[in-house]
Amino acid sequence: MLRMDPRTEAGQMSRETEFELLKAAYEESVPVAKVHVMGDESLGAPSFLMERVEGETIARKLLRDEEYAEARQVMTGQLGGILARIHAVPVEKYLLAALPTLLPGKSPAETEVERFEVTYRAITPEPHPAFELAFRWLRQHLPPATETTLVHGDYRIGNVIFGPEGVRAVLDWELAHVGDPMEDLGWICVRSWRFGNDDRPIGGLGAREELWTAYEAAGGREVNREAVRWWEVFGNLRWGIICIGQARRAMESPPKQGRAGSHLELLTIGRRTAETEWELLNLMEEE
Repeated sequence: MLRMDPRTEAGQMSRETEFELLKAAYEESVPVAKVHVMGDESLGAPSFLMERVEGETIARKLLRDEEYAEARQVMTGQLGGILARIHAVPVEKYLLAALPTLLPGKSPAETEVERFEVTYRAITPEPHPAFELAFRWLRQHLPPATETTLVHGDYRIGNVIFGPEGVRAVLDWELAHVGDPMEDLGWICVRSWRFGNDDRPIGGLGAREELWTAYEAAGGREVNREAVRWWEVFGNLRWGIICIGQARRAMESPPKQGRAGSHLELLTIGRRTAETEWELLNLMEEE
């Protein structure tokens, strides 16, 4: 299949970088669609050919349908093992220098807080006291600087192709960067990815300890539980900021003809900002 977007916006990963990243992940035994050849701009934009992976991507089907009962039993462990392989991809070996990395003199945690605060200040039309408190909390509880690895950046059950046997491929690598591997372990715990199964924090499927055990058993770094908790708080804040951005995007541009559904979806995501504010207050109160 052909992978091509109409255009690459400022700050987005280029198709060339995505091609090299997927190639590296495939060669390091991460389950991804195999990429074949990078094209030029003769079709109007950079593109590449990749294999098609059959399967399902709708998380609610995974959590509900009887067809995926076995997958629900094994996927938490699978996700932990796959994440260990992602973090083991040697960035230097594959010359992935175009990936975002740390700000000068900053730790991975400081880097991400600063980047998202800049975004937050630029897009927020009204005050969000819970977010202000979260930024303060994050700075007061920064985890120690650690060895950096490849970080997927959006690792959750909504970004995998699965079948009745479990995970078939990991998708959506556009937010990959060099950072703290604990970031991915925290992001997958964000409440919004649980689809109402709040007693199973790993995507509504399983427990944190199950994921961490599988991750370490597959060769992942030793899990720093306090750092993962910090990244979970950060993840909820990050998702809240993304929700604001989606709503603003919808409000600043009228829906295109025939695309009213997509416009409404952006506005609906914007309303979820309040969910993240509530979750942040709960997480910080537990501390």
